[in-house]
Amino acid sequence: MQSVKSRLKKILVCFSLFALLSAFSPVQIRARDTVDKIVATVGDGIDTELITYSDLLWQLALTPNASLNPPTSEDLNRALQILINQRLFSLEAERLPRSAPNKAEVDDEIKDVLTHFTTTEFIKRLNSVGFDSVSDDNFERMMAQRVSIKKYLDFRFRSFVVITPQDEANYYRDVFTPDFRRKNPGLLMPPLEEMRSRINQILTEQKIAADIEKFLDDAKSRSEIVVLSEV
Repeated sequence: MQSVKSRLKKILVCFSLFALLSAFSPVQIRARDTVDKIVATVGDGIDTELITYSDLLWQLALTPNASLNPPTSEDLNRALQILINQRLFSLEAERLPRSAPNKAEVDDEIKDVLTHFTTTEFIKRLNSVGFDSVSDDNFERMMAQRVSIKKYLDFRFRSFVVITPQDEANYYRDVFTPDFRRKNPGLLMPPLEEMRSRINQILTEQKIAADIEKFLDDAKSRSEIVVLSEV
């Protein structure tokens, strides 16, 4: 189960720890008036999204253990791939109606991000990429964008997942049972009904991860992604 969650988190990076969509306002959000450069563009034939060097730094600021002074090429390129995926999601999200995040949702998102850092450390990281504090208008706007994309993903992928009782029984027989017996020799096997909720959660996350991977593969095949500056 842990490996599935880890895989899903890597795919959904934009929703748990990281800086977000500039797609909803790709050029307007800038923490400070500093010299910036366009690193890449992502287009679907109708709209084109920009990824700037500042976007990469914001991504790294919200990524635990990522170096900022100076950022490494490896971290910057990892951030670039994350942001490309975000832009692909946002290009489609723009075509679907969505409700604007409310203040409570934005505040909850900020609290979630803060759980991965000490307050002092996080403020220092924000300051290093141009934000004054967690109350900075531009930072809050980023968090609102993050909530928006989470809502889109829940609608696009989670809402339509169907796990049948037979799916749960098959997983219990083929995966859970042999794994439990290998790790817990001599212990009494918990019955399917006791494990059904947990198994349903595992299968749901697996299905979402697979659907997201397929979406990204398809989106990349029909999109124009141009890296203009190596990082």
